[in-house]
Amino acid sequence: MIRTVTIVGAGDMGSGFAVHFARHDLDVTLVDHRESNLREADERIREAVAGLASRGVTDRSPDAVSEAVSSNTDLRSGVADADLVLETVPEDLAIKHDVFPTIADAAPAEAILASNTSGIPITDIAEAVPDDAERVVGCHWWYPPYLLEPVEVVRGAETSDRTMERTQEFLKSVDRRPIVVERDVPGFVWNRIQNAVVRECLHLLEEDVASAADINAAIRDGYARRTSVIGPLETIDVAGVDLFETVASDLYPHLCSDEEVQDVFGDLLSGGRTGIDAGHGFFEYDEAPEAIRSRRDDHLAALENCFDDFEE
Repeated sequence: MIRTVTIVGAGDMGSGFAVHFARHDLDVTLVDHRESNLREADERIREAVAGLASRGVTDRSPDAVSEAVSSNTDLRSGVADADLVLETVPEDLAIKHDVFPTIADAAPAEAILASNTSGIPITDIAEAVPDDAERVVGCHWWYPPYLLEPVEVVRGAETSDRTMERTQEFLKSVDRRPIVVERDVPGFVWNRIQNAVVRECLHLLEEDVASAADINAAIRDGYARRTSVIGPLETIDVAGVDLFETVASDLYPHLCSDEEVQDVFGDLLSGGRTGIDAGHGFFEYDEAPEAIRSRRDDHLAALENCFDDFEE
């Protein structure tokens, strides 16, 4: 059984992992090469736990969770006792290749070597540790990890069955739903679907089919709301496979198939419209980024509580 977890990388995801694992009474170590990053991570951990407590998701205090997370600036000693190492450094293969050999050499021989990459092939990451490639697995969580249940478990070319099974068992033990990805395709499952939806949304926007606000609302308040109850494939079953085949036959030729990103990205970036931190992206924002993220988490927590009640 996995009881000791080391998280490599103290960014938003790393601190989110620490919150979730500490809440499940694991022995958690957070590793980063900068002490300042670890201090900032501790602040995010406390803020996240306070938010979860205010939303009725946990009865743990920020102090209790913070104190349950050890921090370390030395990678070798930080992973020395880990049953599972979860790497969440920046999405740069060179950086991952830099840290994985040390992780593989310093962690126990039976430790799982997991990467939270959202799209870099696991096979490519494992090339940095050819003698330990069977222990390398994709373990892609969605943000925030303490509120979203699915986690992709991605098999690289050399990932062993035992590593896949142990990773799935671990995720279930911390109340997460493994999404098993048997082929190491770019983007795995979630990001492929997300970007297919985004591509079509941006195509509709550039073709002046509908406004950004209406396209956003159609997904958020319509498609996403229904899909959160029954997924897209179950939706086909409910509506009828024959009906969806007919609609698909008529519609597929008209869907966006662009291989290059739309010009709207460049237009926004050149205008400094980088998102909520800049105060505007596709939309204008008059709230602080923290308030916007907090409102998102309020809704996610409400959904989690709602689905918990539904399952009971």
